[in-house]
Amino acid sequence: MLKIGLLSDTHGWWDERYETYFAECDEIWHAGDIGSIEVADKLEAFKPVRIVTGNIDGAELRKRYPKHQRFMAEKVDVWMTHIGGYPGKYAPEVTPAIYHHPPKLFISGHSHILKVLFDKTLQCLHINPGAAGKQGFHKNRTLVRFVIDGDTIRDLEVIELADNQ
Repeated sequence: MLKIGLLSDTHGWWDERYETYFAECDEIWHAGDIGSIEVADKLEAFKPVRIVTGNIDGAELRKRYPKHQRFMAEKVDVWMTHIGGYPGKYAPEVTPAIYHHPPKLFISGHSHILKVLFDKTLQCLHINPGAAGKQGFHKNRTLVRFVIDGDTIRDLEVIELADNQ
């Protein structure tokens, strides 16, 4: 069983509550637009991480992390990328591969909009955790926690980071 803390689009913003909300997690996954080496370093110092780069991430972050990660978590095939789209409107870069060899869990960021959708055609769960940072048009900053237990994804929680806390 793996407890996952998922975030995206920090844009260089660090919030101490990431550590609070992800304290019980086994791994932290960041779906791109990290924004600074400092944020990546803090995440890595806290927990094991899986990170992909996003469109705002510079050369130093791109040397350190890939644009896409495809991996097994327990018995779940996971594909994480920053610009991935969502069911019915996948990004052109991922469209051929996702239809040819769909994962069980597809994670992307970029939109700053929290979405959890099940693609019935691909039998694939899509999660976009929204944006955890302060840069962008979004009004709510969000994180996601969930559990992967064997081949099951369960106990998904959305956490809103109100700025008055």
